[in-house]
Amino acid sequence: MSSESTTTTDHDEIRAWAEKLDGTPACVRATGNADDPGILRFDFPGGTGEDELAHISWEDWFDKFDASNLALLYQEQKSSGEPSTFFKLVSR
Repeated sequence: MSSESTTTTDHDEIRAWAEKLDGTPACVRATGNADDPGILRFDFPGGTGEDELAHISWEDWFDKFDASNLALLYQEQKSSGEPSTFFKLVSR
């Protein structure tokens, strides 16, 4: 099995990948302000969760993503073949 990663800036591709894994757009609590959500993340079941992450809208997530000139590097599956929630936000 392959555990290759993919890099994209396509909003539909990013949203489809996250939602396929029951992920929701989020930011790290206390890293932003009223005008800026702060550090972007996804909240996946079994992950860091509510203590460290605050859920935000897809619109706010993508506004920050684009304004910060980011791309998403993600992995579809682990080498074992299981679905993977690995991702990293990188500069374009």
